[in-house]
Amino acid sequence: MKALLTTMAALALFAGAGCMPATPTVDPASIQASAVAAASTMVAMTQQSVPTPTEVPPTPLPSPTPLPSPTVLVAELPTLSFEVPTLALAPAATSGTDQCNGPMSPGPEGPLMSVKITNQTAGSVVLSLYLQKTVFGECGYRSYNLDAHGSQVATGLPQGCYFAGAFVQDPKNKSKSFGSNLCMTNGDRFNISIGADVIKLQ
Repeated sequence: MKALLTTMAALALFAGAGCMPATPTVDPASIQASAVAAASTMVAMTQQSVPTPTEVPPTPLPSPTPLPSPTVLVAELPTLSFEVPTLALAPAATSGTDQCNGPMSPGPEGPLMSVKITNQTAGSVVLSLYLQKTVFGECGYRSYNLDAHGSQVATGLPQGCYFAGAFVQDPKNKSKSFGSNLCMTNGDRFNISIGADVIKLQ
């Protein structure tokens, strides 16, 4: 009996096994398609869950402060008045005016002399002789123009001590020439020579 039961159980197993459906084969393409579809669904759901960004309105810029209007300064112009000076040959000295800063009197008082002025430079010369105030009150200046290597005799000069200055217009060497303490008091004829940078009494 035991044998019969064993045999029947075995038959039932075989019969059940024969009636069971076969295990289906897996298609790799369908698995891949399913995975792609699932991933796309997850991405779409993630995108939907992200909140929509709210636009922040821009901060308004401050309006420019207008510059102050320029202030025009109006100044009153001085009133100009012109007076025609009266010219005289020998102006009298007035208080506050130094007559020694002007031309020498054409008719000076005191002993007079003549001076031969010699230009020893290769350029023309403009010479000014300044007389220091004498015991007769004479002072002022006289000017002379000399050509290159030229000479001139100045007459009617008061005897006294002079300061001399000259502009030497030598084309190769323009210069200024000076001489001081040129005292001409003993005699009535003197010689002055003008060099490129010095003026001498001879």
